[in-house]
Amino acid sequence: MNRVVLVTGASGGIGSAIALELAAHGDDIAVHYHQAKEKAEELCRRITALYGVRSMTVQADVADEQETDRMITEIEEKLGTVSVLVNNAAVDMPDLFRNKDAETFRRILDVNVVGAFNCAKRVYRGMLDQEYGKIVNITSTNGINTYYPMCLDYDASKAALISLTHNLAVQFAPYVNVNAVAPGFIGTEKELAGYDEEFLKQETEKILLKRYGQPEEVARLVRFLVSDEASYINNSIIRIDGGQMGSC
Repeated sequence: MNRVVLVTGASGGIGSAIALELAAHGDDIAVHYHQAKEKAEELCRRITALYGVRSMTVQADVADEQETDRMITEIEEKLGTVSVLVNNAAVDMPDLFRNKDAETFRRILDVNVVGAFNCAKRVYRGMLDQEYGKIVNITSTNGINTYYPMCLDYDASKAALISLTHNLAVQFAPYVNVNAVAPGFIGTEKELAGYDEEFLKQETEKILLKRYGQPEEVARLVRFLVSDEASYINNSIIRIDGGQMGSC
């Protein structure tokens, strides 16, 4: 029987690449979205047409514990116990420091950190009951050593997600591997649309490989981490940034 995978925030660039990569290797996919229903449904159609695995869309605000519980119950009823969780859902609201406020800061923390906690808490019993599970949290080099004051709230949330990863690895031991992936500059459609050519040139100069990454490269790393080949990798934060040399 195929594993059941939940990818949160799967309608975005990195999330959709992860969903497609795991489906290509035989996993059934629950495509989570919050608002982008059409993109999620289109991704489901692509998964089914290309790979013939089961897939479904699920809507929820992962920051809400009750919505998360309802979403995963729906997955369990239609696909079965979630064996692989990829916490990819995230929001970023860059702005000048003087324009930021506590409400926005809390919302970013709620989605990026509390959302990952809610999903992990909900799949906990199922994974322990079957004595098997894989969790990958998608954090960022912004939570390690890449600093942009315009997104300091996002950066703080990604640093918190790294801490959460370590604690979840302890809590889920010994049957569940919990790791995090920290992408650097990844050339998603949304990311590239937000910057001009000069900024992109400046940023790629900070990367040893002199280019930004592709969502598919992140997806391949996630696929490895949830595979049997990575069974002895646990409680690790793995950068995928082309040798990024920091910022600012």
